[in-house]
Amino acid sequence: MPLPPPQSPLPAPRMPGVTGGRLFASLPSPPPLQSRREVHVWYLLPDELKDASQLKMYTELLSPSERKTALSMNGEKLQKGAVLSRALLRTTLSRYTDCKVDPRSFEFKKNKFGKPEVLWRSDDSRMEWPLHFNISHTSSLIVCGITMDTPIGIDVEEKTRKTAKNILSLARRYFTPSEIDYLAKIPDPDAQQKEFVKLWTLKEAYVKALGRGFSGAPFNKFSIILAANGRIQISVAPKVSNGSDSIHDCLSENWQFALAELNSSHYMAICIEDDSTSSDSGNGRLPLGLKVWKTTPFVEDILVSGTEAVKLVS
Repeated sequence: MPLPPPQSPLPAPRMPGVTGGRLFASLPSPPPLQSRREVHVWYLLPDELKDASQLKMYTELLSPSERKTALSMNGEKLQKGAVLSRALLRTTLSRYTDCKVDPRSFEFKKNKFGKPEVLWRSDDSRMEWPLHFNISHTSSLIVCGITMDTPIGIDVEEKTRKTAKNILSLARRYFTPSEIDYLAKIPDPDAQQKEFVKLWTLKEAYVKALGRGFSGAPFNKFSIILAANGRIQISVAPKVSNGSDSIHDCLSENWQFALAELNSSHYMAICIEDDSTSSDSGNGRLPLGLKVWKTTPFVEDILVSGTEAVKLVS
């Protein structure tokens, strides 16, 4: 369905009335984030949203520049995905202010590497702790991760993602020698492909958490280790010289990961800074707290943590 053109002046979004026999008049607030080690994830499935009036409502939540960017996308599917990504972000952030902040009111800034952040006013008393977010999407799924007062990186990839080149050829181009060896020892092509996607997803989440992106933290500068005990570790190679290396200097091993199967179709990787000081089974780390909701904003929210929709891998 084509996106509607932007309207001026911007009208208040028309909330859905009764859908499926239930009245939805606002965005329900989730349980509060209790600590820096807790992550909330909200996801939606674009293919399930077919109502043109709902898409129009979501479009009206976007800023003029966001709408312009969405409308410039090549094709209706990409336009729809761009609108839903921004609408999901804005409505999710609003939930964590108890809807004190209208979804349309959020402003954003970017760091020097292009990672977006909420532009909080210095005199804004509506948030005791600053929210951090990250979004990721494929053509069939969009996710938004939220943390309190700690950076987050999130990435989703289709489990059956196909590559134009041979898996090991791609690994030799982008991965470290230890990761290449790990993949080369897997004889089954399907299993090898799945492990490649897992590593790629985890590495994406890490560089996004750093706030630097692929160019600022190339994949071949650090290794992801999928340990036999289910733990995910990161290893940064030592510098080869005493000189300044801006890329290497930004890398650290003080990060924690979660890897899950989402909606039976995707791998989802989450990365947050590890500041734990208490011990957990003697390894010095507290478990990452994760809650996941499937949402159609203003229509329906379903807590899917602990169900078949979210299966922790590591």
